[in-house]
Amino acid sequence: MAISKVKKFCLINLFFILMIYFLNSCGIYRPVSAKDYPPDPSLRVKKNIEEGRGFRLMGGDKKGGTFDFASSNELWRASLDTIDFMPLASANYSGGIIITDWYSDNSANESLKITIRFLTNEVRSDALDIKIFKKNCGANQNCTMFEESGELNMEIKKAILKKAAIYEKENKNKNRPYRGNAGKMEGTGKSGGGFFK
Repeated sequence: MAISKVKKFCLINLFFILMIYFLNSCGIYRPVSAKDYPPDPSLRVKKNIEEGRGFRLMGGDKKGGTFDFASSNELWRASLDTIDFMPLASANYSGGIIITDWYSDNSANESLKITIRFLTNEVRSDALDIKIFKKNCGANQNCTMFEESGELNMEIKKAILKKAAIYEKENKNKNRPYRGNAGKMEGTGKSGGGFFK
């Protein structure tokens, strides 16, 4: 009976020693030096946010992975807003393509279909590849399809880029960097807010 209690005690101690060893080797515990961290709390907060170890409730610079929703991509939003009058056949954000269905305004003989491919997420003139297809159907339902190139293509691209630039400007105004106590007005001792440019 006494031997089993000793064995049990040894096994428990061995378990804890192994657990401490494995936790230490996994990098969960790492000793830090006090001189690496500033004593002022506002400076520590600023440093943690800059290194991506904190979070802000009202936005801020993104560190770590990029987990953007489709609604935060300015080009994607602007494209959908520009062609919102057309029915969509396919909209694949991860594939970077929007395909509309055939659309006819008042003319029963003529229909349009638009394909938008996203080549980059940056708002610039070569970020989009837009193709417009036109379908003309005669009285006997003999339809001819061809790719439209020219004025309409450039107008749609210009409208998308204008909206995307507006959305990008709005997002930049929302995501100002953290300033901490740097916003104190000199000579007054009053805080002027934490979000100065």
